[in-house]
Amino acid sequence: MSFLNAKPLIQGLDVDPRVSLRLEVPSRLLGGLQERAFDVALLPVIDYQRLEGLRVIPVGGIGCDGPTLTVRIFSKAPLERTETLLCDTDSHTSVALARVIMAERYGRRPTFVDLTDDLANDPSLPRLLIGDKVITDEPSDCPHQIDLGQAWKELTGLPFVFAAWMGRVDTSLGNLPDILAIARVKGLAEIEQIVARHAPIHRWPLPIARQYLESYLRFEIGEPQLEAIRLFHRLAAKHEVFSHLPWPLRVG
Repeated sequence: MSFLNAKPLIQGLDVDPRVSLRLEVPSRLLGGLQERAFDVALLPVIDYQRLEGLRVIPVGGIGCDGPTLTVRIFSKAPLERTETLLCDTDSHTSVALARVIMAERYGRRPTFVDLTDDLANDPSLPRLLIGDKVITDEPSDCPHQIDLGQAWKELTGLPFVFAAWMGRVDTSLGNLPDILAIARVKGLAEIEQIVARHAPIHRWPLPIARQYLESYLRFEIGEPQLEAIRLFHRLAAKHEVFSHLPWPLRVG
């Protein structure tokens, strides 16, 4: 994963001779695990249900416990009227969360259309924006907005996890989990350095990037986060994000 929100989890891994770090967009990570191109990946949590035989390695993840700041729906009309929602369909977990929130909170099952579709040129359609676009290109004419992290918190009372370290159950990881845990501790202690180095690349104002990493995001994977992942999988199945009964969450 190559985005700003992943930096605290991979701090120092690029110069650690014990690991080989590859930066990929989230949509490519599942295939890499399936093909055994790498041992672990910071995988979107919905993708756990797309490849049997995975396990969560509880040494770090990307989540929130309330607002995310960067996973939001913008609409010119009340969300209760939503029939079509534009989104980046490569953002697997966020799109699945949008399906859950739209169904559970608003009773809607909109058609999800990728931002590369011709319909994306229609300025009247609501859109799910994720990541840097929310900070650098936030729509100014959409009075109806919802932060999906906050909506999940209000719906369930739980934190939310967008991505977590995962590997295959049949892959021996040796001391890699310990290395990843130490990288997270290092990253959280070096937020200032991360912000100074990476925020300008992503066109983030430094104060907002600092607040995002320090106040909005959560990087631990404990029992509340695991409970949240299990519930998310159940609700995603309920609303037909995938077609099978949720596989039990393997951890360790």
